Amino acid sequence: MGDGGDVTFDHAVAAVRAGEAPERAAKAIYDRLDDDERLWLLDGDTPFWEGLVAMLTEGYNVRPYVHGAVEGLGIPGIRFVDGPRGCVAGNGTAFPVSMARGATWDIALEEEVGAVIGREIRAQGGNFFGGVCINLPRHPAWGRAQETYGDDPYHLGELGAALTRGAQRYVMACAKHYALNSMENARFTVDVTIDEAALHDVYLPHFKRVVDEGVAAVMGAYNSVNGEWAGQNEYLLTGILRDQWGWDGITVTDFVWGMRDGAAALNAGMDIEEPFRQQRAAHLRRQLSAGETSWAAVERAGTRILATQLRSAATRETAAVGAEAMAAPDARALARRVAARAMVLLENEPVDGAPLLPLAPDAVASIAVIGRLADQANQGDGGSSNVRPPSSTTPLEGISAAFPDAEIHVVTDDDPARAAAAAAAAEVAIVVAGYDADDEGEYVGSDTMSRPELLALFPPLPEDAGALDLSGAVMTAGAGGDRQSLSLRPVDEAIIRAVGRANPRTVVALVAAGAVVTEAWRGSVPAVLLMWYAGMEGGHALADVLTGAQNPAGRLPFSIPTSADHLPAFDRDATAITYDRLHGQRLLDHLGVAPAFPHGFGRSYTTFTIDDATPGTIGVDGVRMAVTVSNRGDRDGRHVVQVYGRCRSGPYAGELMLVGFAGIEVAAGHRASTTVEVSFTPLAVWDSEARRRMLPAPDDIVLEVSAHAHDPDAILVPLRR
Repeated sequence: MGDGGDVTFDHAVAAVRAGEAPERAAKAIYDRLDDDERLWLLDGDTPFWEGLVAMLTEGYNVRPYVHGAVEGLGIPGIRFVDGPRGCVAGNGTAFPVSMARGATWDIALEEEVGAVIGREIRAQGGNFFGGVCINLPRHPAWGRAQETYGDDPYHLGELGAALTRGAQRYVMACAKHYALNSMENARFTVDVTIDEAALHDVYLPHFKRVVDEGVAAVMGAYNSVNGEWAGQNEYLLTGILRDQWGWDGITVTDFVWGMRDGAAALNAGMDIEEPFRQQRAAHLRRQLSAGETSWAAVERAGTRILATQLRSAATRETAAVGAEAMAAPDARALARRVAARAMVLLENEPVDGAPLLPLAPDAVASIAVIGRLADQANQGDGGSSNVRPPSSTTPLEGISAAFPDAEIHVVTDDDPARAAAAAAAAEVAIVVAGYDADDEGEYVGSDTMSRPELLALFPPLPEDAGALDLSGAVMTAGAGGDRQSLSLRPVDEAIIRAVGRANPRTVVALVAAGAVVTEAWRGSVPAVLLMWYAGMEGGHALADVLTGAQNPAGRLPFSIPTSADHLPAFDRDATAITYDRLHGQRLLDHLGVAPAFPHGFGRSYTTFTIDDATPGTIGVDGVRMAVTVSNRGDRDGRHVVQVYGRCRSGPYAGELMLVGFAGIEVAAGHRASTTVEVSFTPLAVWDSEARRRMLPAPDDIVLEVSAHAHDPDAILVPLRR
């Protein structure tokens, strides 16, 4: 081990706190390392086979994965804990999935979530949060859609920046998966072709937003982009991240198969191979000797790794965090509040002259709770984002607790006749339908573990390891992969229709990560609530919304089509695909078809109107809007003011883009005002000659201040400087 003298990590942290540049302090530490230690920084510390067997037998990320710890100089290394719905290591708080949190449209709330996750990671001995997932789901069948916030670049970037700010109070945060990762089953094989305009205008702005926020790290993707693997793609890793955006953080591979060549990745700008000692440990010294890479490239990565650790350690919260932080009462309360805030009321038609919801607990004598998911603690994907909370509540438990005097009839069988009979005997029927980890989620199955080109990336088995057969190994507990249908199971649709016929007071609570096509059944029931994968307090949160203890305030972070035919082509087994700029609401607009529910849509138990929207001083890249909202109903509530922009001219004239949003609490019968920060950046267009995005002239922009995309009551604001 190198003799550090007073050049230790702790001394360097103190120097950075005192004003020394992290890069200079990192260089002083790096110069004290020997060659073995310098290479040690570039991958995980655990031998590959030891780490892989533990992952498959003990479970994923039960403790932090350590990369580049050097004891002699006190370098802690990168101590990785996954996410994004909570601290994966230990028994922490399971928040609603990111897509649910995207439906809150609440930046401050997401920053609170990030702070809790960062605090719990620190309690587990981690210093690195690998869970700022901001991939854009081009198609809602993507198996990991639940791990991101929505399909709009501006919305994605703002939520990702908020999570980053919160988490980095305690740990380094990592944005992922860079870039164009939105297919699950084919992620190890698919090549995504894209032109520069679509790449920079649609699929990268949210990454740039989080980079500009100061995210510590960026994780590469498994797929290839324009013919080169993302984990060793020089244009992505250096040309864009470093040269265009001026970012100084660290790049890390996705796990195990995140790069195909250690030297090529190092040359391209990939700093750390995660999570074990794998390709670089086996081959990098030989590749250095052969001239395939250089010690200058090793130093470039090593000093970045050290500088990033120093920057975080010098600026984060210094108070010790103990085991009592895990799923603490304040975190559980936050999880419940977030889950209720996220739920989107899609339908709430009148029954006997009044909207069915909310349900008064003291006025309901009997409830039929129906569906295979009604009594499941269904928190979403069972793969790398899986959190292990100490407890959780099911929809049935939440409903039972909220209606203590009601007789509860439960039918969880796939039996429409039994469900209808139970519904007919009850005053109200609640059907919980949707998906679980077998239907959608991360996928690594036996077919993955037997692919020759992937197995070739493993180092040789140790001589004393004996025969190790991985052909049947499944690294994720729920290997759902990409969704095979955007509709519910046929039996679920049959149950909903049967229950709706038997009881006109029927509510459907949908459990899903993305769009669900509802045309076959939603006309059969008066009320539909999208409850998402709602986390450890989801059952109680569902009851909070059903009873009106919480007025539903969630808004869709995507549009829901009437048919899967109105979406981009999707083949979950594709080896090649081309992405363009059209998806979601903008594709529906291009096709000229109306959605079932537009982007940003959501109902409330009260009625809001936007009374006034006045722009302030118009800048080159944005404007601040003063907006007044009235609550014309008899319940307090939260409204989400959404601002969409379009240009009168240019290559995408008339195309509607989200450019700002803000939530506002308004008391029943009152008015309130808020400020919406509007950005013109979403309307910028890539200029291939200038090699950058060009902002439109403000007087070419028309803003629509609204409750959702294409709101007929939107206030149109043409901008004039």
